[in-house]
Amino acid sequence: MNWIKNFVRPKISGILGTKRDVPENMWVKCPETGEMVFYRDLEANQFVIPRSGYHMRMAPEARLKHTFDDEKWTDIALPDVVVDPLKFRDERKYADRLKEARAKADRKDAIVAGRGHIDGLEAVAVVQDFAFMGGSLGMAAGEGIVTAMFEAADNKLPLILYAASGGARMQEGILSLMQLPRTTVGVQRLREAGVPYIVVLTHPTTGGVTASYAMLGDIHIAEPGALIGFAGPRVIEQTIREKLPDGFQRSEYLREHGMVDMVVHRHELRATLSNVLHMLMRQPTPAQAVQLPAPDEASQPEAVPADTEA
Repeated sequence: MNWIKNFVRPKISGILGTKRDVPENMWVKCPETGEMVFYRDLEANQFVIPRSGYHMRMAPEARLKHTFDDEKWTDIALPDVVVDPLKFRDERKYADRLKEARAKADRKDAIVAGRGHIDGLEAVAVVQDFAFMGGSLGMAAGEGIVTAMFEAADNKLPLILYAASGGARMQEGILSLMQLPRTTVGVQRLREAGVPYIVVLTHPTTGGVTASYAMLGDIHIAEPGALIGFAGPRVIEQTIREKLPDGFQRSEYLREHGMVDMVVHRHELRATLSNVLHMLMRQPTPAQAVQLPAPDEASQPEAVPADTEA
């Protein structure tokens, strides 16, 4: 029994009565280089490791915060769905897993949607939370995405979707797979409304999500180094019994082979989204909207009198 961990620390936490707003481990290790970064510094750098440039995962609230003007947005209410429709159980009950995930994330499922402005242009943004059961696509997530798409279509607003998922949620079986065509219908509604649909592919975006709405955008933007594909590289290698090329299924490889339109660093992502949306919505960009000073009247050419001769 660890006396300090099991007795002293709980006593101190009870006396202080405050909730930590940072992880217990205040240092984060870079998965690529092993560099240790202080959490506050990483948070201030939009969760990008300063030296290596490795893009860590971001919580949905942080995504929306760095997307919308003045870090303000209005949450879009997402509908409730039936919990555990198949009464699924493996090592544990699915209902228990879902309850634990909801308590940890303090949200109902892996989808968060908000409505706000990007450099004055109103838009809808949807974020998948990979920390919630791997960002898996189930009934609740599918319903949330469709609701946000219909919100954007009905109000003639562009939609940005930040994809991060391991695929369909196996505990919901066919009901999970049915979200693939349902979200495709939502994409079609956006096209009928004539509004842009921009997909930002983050690490990782795999499985049925990649096979549906994540690859149906008007423009696909990927973060550097993100894993994007249907089946994972290890499964593909075992299936074809061949060694895959270096960087296979990564953002840069997919851009070179025409699967994504651009790879954008997270620090430049908001400006890129703003320029793309203003262009597609045929609105002047912030730089173009700057009013030029009125020309001096003295510099105006004199009016030429009209010819009065018959």
